[in-house]
This record gives sequence, C-alpha cells and structure tokens, in this order.
Amino acid sequence: MNRHRLDPLLRPKSVAVVGASKRADSIGEWVLKNLSIGGYKGHVYPVNPRHSNIQGHPCYKSLSELPEVPELVVFGVGDHRLEAALDEAISAGIPAAVIQSTLALDDDADPPLKERLRQKIVAAGMLVCGANGMGYYNVRDHVWTCGFDSAAHDAPGNVALISHSGSGMSGIIDCEERLQINLAVSTGNELSTTMDEYLDFALELPETRVVGLFIETARNPAGFRAALKKAAQRRIPVVALKLGRSEESAQLAVSHSGAMAGDDATYEALFDRYGVQRASDQDELTTMLIMFAALHPVGAGGLVSLHDSGGERALLVDLAADAKVPLTRLSESTVKKLEEVLDPELPAVNPLDAWSRGGPDASSQMARSLTLMMQDRAAALGAVVHDRAPFGKIYPSYLTYMQRARAESGKPVALVSATQGSGCDEAVVTSTRAGFPVLDGVSQFLKGANALFAYRDFLLRAQSEWMVPDEAVVTSWRSRLRTGETLGEHAALQMLSDFGVQTSSPKEAADEDTVLEAAQQCAYPVVLKSARPGLLHKSDQGGVIVGIIDADQLRQMYALMRGRLGDDVLVSKVVDTGVEMFLGLKRDPQFGPVVLLGFGGVLAETIDDLQFALPPFDAEHARRCIDRMKLRPLLDGVRGAPAVDVDAFCTMAEQFSVMAHALRDVVTEIDVNPVIVNEGGAVAVDALLVGRDRRQEQRAET
Repeated sequence: MNRHRLDPLLRPKSVAVVGASKRADSIGEWVLKNLSIGGYKGHVYPVNPRHSNIQGHPCYKSLSELPEVPELVVFGVGDHRLEAALDEAISAGIPAAVIQSTLALDDDADPPLKERLRQKIVAAGMLVCGANGMGYYNVRDHVWTCGFDSAAHDAPGNVALISHSGSGMSGIIDCEERLQINLAVSTGNELSTTMDEYLDFALELPETRVVGLFIETARNPAGFRAALKKAAQRRIPVVALKLGRSEESAQLAVSHSGAMAGDDATYEALFDRYGVQRASDQDELTTMLIMFAALHPVGAGGLVSLHDSGGERALLVDLAADAKVPLTRLSESTVKKLEEVLDPELPAVNPLDAWSRGGPDASSQMARSLTLMMQDRAAALGAVVHDRAPFGKIYPSYLTYMQRARAESGKPVALVSATQGSGCDEAVVTSTRAGFPVLDGVSQFLKGANALFAYRDFLLRAQSEWMVPDEAVVTSWRSRLRTGETLGEHAALQMLSDFGVQTSSPKEAADEDTVLEAAQQCAYPVVLKSARPGLLHKSDQGGVIVGIIDADQLRQMYALMRGRLGDDVLVSKVVDTGVEMFLGLKRDPQFGPVVLLGFGGVLAETIDDLQFALPPFDAEHARRCIDRMKLRPLLDGVRGAPAVDVDAFCTMAEQFSVMAHALRDVVTEIDVNPVIVNEGGAVAVDALLVGRDRRQEQRAET
C-alpha cells in the first residue's frame, strides 16, 4: 500500500506520549493503555519528569531526551502546559500530534490559546488530530490514540467513521458490536488536518466498504468535494449525519466546532451530486453503516419480506410506502411456486405472511418461501421480519432461512426485529459480521434499504457530459462582470441568450418612435415593460403591460408608463401561457455557485418548493430535481390544461448551470423568473444578475 500524507499521524512508526501518567482514568494513562490494547507494534516513549517507568515502558523527562525523533506525539497535559509542550515538539521536528483538550484557559491572552497554537502548527506544517476531540482508532494498523476507555475492536474491520463529535464517534463504535470498525477518527476543531483528508485516507484502505461522517461543516470545501468525488469513483458508499439543518442547530455548531455549519440545502445538493446517503440521527447512521457493510451492492429490483404475522406484514406495507422503498411485485411463476408451498388460506403475495397452521414443517415452509421470493427476477433484497425470542434471543431457524435463501439466490438478506428489545444475543453480532445482518426496528431497516437502493441507482446513472459553452462568450461576459456590475432585464437576458438559453429577446426603446419600431420587429401582440433602473417587482408598480395588440394601443400605453416610470422601456413578443418556472443562482460561502430550480411567479415567493444543484449538471440531473418537487404534477397538466415540455426546461437548466459554472467567480446572484414552460418549449422572460467584483482580489493574487 502506498504511503499516504497522513501516515505520520495515523500510521506512525513511533509515538511519544507527553503527560503519560499513572493516575487512574487520566488521558495520559489511557493513551498508553490503548496503544497496548490496540496492539501497537512501534516504539512507545512516555514523557513525564516525575516517573522512570510507566506501564512497562521507560519514561523520559522531555522530548529532547528520546533516543529518536518520534513520528507522532500525543499530548496528555493540561491546557496551561500545552503551548510549551507543543513548542518543544515543533522544535524537535515531530511531524504529527494528537491534541484532545479543549484549549480553554480562564486567564487567556489575546490571541487566545487555540489561535496561537493554530498559527504555530500551520507554520510548522504539522499534522494534528484535534483539538477538542478524542483522538482516533486506526484498528487496521493497530494505532489507538484515544485517551478514554473503549470496547474491543478486532482488525481488520470494514467500516470507517469520521466524526466532528468525539462522543458521536465513541457512542457508536463502543456501543455497537455489529460494526466492524477499521478506522474511527474524532477530528475535533481540526487545527490543521480536516475531515476530507481523513476521508481520503479511509478510501485508500483496501478493506473499507463504507464510510460514515458525523459532520458539522466542511472546513476545506474544495478538499471535501474532491474526497466525495473520489469515493463515488471508487464506488465506496458514504453515509453522512449532517448537523445544522435548523437555524438553531447551525448556531450551536458554530459554538461547538468554531466553524459555520453551512447552508443545509447546499449540502443536500453536494450529497446528491456524489451519491452520499444522509442519515437523520445516530441510529439511522449506524443501521446504514451495518447494511452497507453487509449487503452492498444490491442489484435491480425491490424488497421482498417474509413474516409470521399478517398484521406486521400489513404494517410493513405502510412503512415501506412512507420510506419510498419499492416492494417487489412477484412474477406469475413465483406465485405458482409459492402456492405449492403455502397453506391454502395464505395469499402468495409480497410481503408474505407464510405462517398459518404451524406444525413440524413450518420452518421448512418459511425457508422455502423466502428462497422462492428472493429468486424472483424482480427481487433485489430480502428481509426476514420477525419478533425476537424471549430475552432478546434469536431463534436459530431465522438465521437458517437467511443463509439458505442467500445461498440459493445469491442476493443479500437481513433479519429484522419487528420491535427493538432490551435483550442481547451473541448470535446477533456473529450473524451480522458473517454478512447476514440482524437489525432492530422495521423503520430503521427501511431507511437503510432506501439508502441501498438510492446508492445503487446513483451508480447506474449514465455519466453523460454537459454542454460546453463558447469560449469567446465566456471571456466576454467574464470581462464585463468582474467589475461587479448589476445587469437588468435586457442585459441579463442577452447574456442568457449568448449561452444558448431561449429568451423573450426584448428590445430596448427610449421614445415613441423606437417603441413602435421595436413592436414592429417583434410582431403584435407585444409586452411593454419599464426599464427604469432599480425598479423591482415591476408588475406591482404598473411597469408591465401585456397583450398590446396594435400601434394605437401601444402609443397610449407607452405614454401612460412614460409619465409614471420614465422613458426607458423594453418591448417583446407575448409568450404563450404556460407554467411559470424559476431558475436562480446563489453564492454559497463554502462551495461557491449553487443553482436553484423551482416554480416561478408568485409560487416562488409563497411555496417552498425549491431544489438545489451544484453546477454544472446535465438535463437528466435537472429532471431528477424537478421530479422531487411537490408541485411536479402541474407540469403534466391539471384541470384540462395540457402537459408542458419538461424536457425543454431541463435543457434550459443544463445551459444555465453550464453558464453558472463558467462565470462562477464573477457572479453573486442570478434570478430568472419567470421561465414560461408550455407545450412548445421553455422561454425566459425576465432576469436579474448581480456581478461579483473581483478586481481587488485579483490584484491581491498578483
């Protein structure tokens, strides 16, 4: 395996523990213990001037007395002593460190300790895990640097967990034996080494089957995006528990991690782009990690499930609908085979209640039924949904069902407890680690199944290329927008047209003669709009007059508008009625331009039905965004209205996204509202653009 940039931090050849201690339950004691428990094979050097030997290791008075320069130093000293200890480590040339303390001093100076240490660490080019974290467990390479007690972890595992929360890490890996951890990192404040770098390291480990992220924010957005792209390319699923969905949570994330949580909709777009599956809590995160580790990949088709209760079977149907998990419709051939096995009163349908009369052949009947369903061509995943035995035990026959069905169908299968009990059974861990996961709670399982199917579909998407803009057009508009200019309707629509977007092509006019000439070129009926600078919500101000049918009416309407709003106007041909849509661009402080798609006009201001997407993207991606909208049925025609050309709007969205990407550093905001979508296509009829002044930044760069 090639050497990774983080090897001195996560795979060190030698470790010094500054503040190594004999005091029970101290960080200095537990770091030494965990290095031993984890089976560390390198040299360990305790550093503490008060002791000559700790836990069987010779103890040194200072780092300068060590027989070699260690690759890693783990600090177990208090914050009041940490700065001097770090200075000594940097002076000694140690390349990596783990800091678990909070860096909080009651009588701190300005700048505070955290910032002083950050500056020194960055200047030294030191790799640091922390601060304000719990270290890491590189189970695969037998390096445990956590300063707290932990469960046993056998190497190698197949799950990596990278967490901004120390408790979020330990609460999962120490309480869930079904997970086989390969690498777990509590990144803390990320003084120098950020989550994306740990993710990149995890993706390089040959055993990694899935990575979990407990994330508050991406401190290195470009690196984070690159790491997610790498995971997608390597077909290694990533499951994220992202904090900061609510405004209150985002504010807490600022105080906890020292970084903005970021706009949640942008993260949703980022995850959508790279196939990241999102969990809503730690239970979901854990279940998804177990299922991806044991059941991924799944093939084409849906879920089949076996039950011993008609009521629980019916409940699964409801819950699967809520979770948007597809249930397999069994073929006629499968139904006939099941009817030969089942008691006559049982319907041969999926989900299947295969228990009726019981008896000595009941287990065989159940096992055969599950196998037949999983052999159906439309089945991708199987589940045995049963209650646990008394005291939380697992009946061995349940495991037999799964093993037989997997062997005869070649498809993944799980055992799911209808309810989560308080008991425990070693068979749960053994079976799960053998690839036959035993899970608690139908809803949790269905969330995991939805993630498995969604990731499967992500991998199956055609990786088509998006349009390439004209280089001369890009150069021209970049030159104009770099001054921070704001473009009104005419200029903004002209820019869109230059990038291939169909617009209403309004014509400028400033007196009666040019107004009449413009109308003649457009052909009646026409629309008259005020072009008064800074005029927002033109319709509300009487600045839009639609359906002018001839020159006489145009003269009257222009005179009326001119008297109230000034000479400058726009004239364009009336666009046939249709559904009003919206395209927009906002600049995310972390990830740059983000495209917004939604319903336009009044709906854009009253209905929260937007989708976010990272540019550039193709028309198929736009289609997926549109299909997730609540008002999507409006595009198919309602109350006698015809269906509109959705493909035309998707193509326009692709063109818009390509433009947004090409102008990504010179644009702050774009509104294209409305886009009229009808049977004949899609036309942008109004737009506004706010440029981004790059001149000062560019001077600083040069």
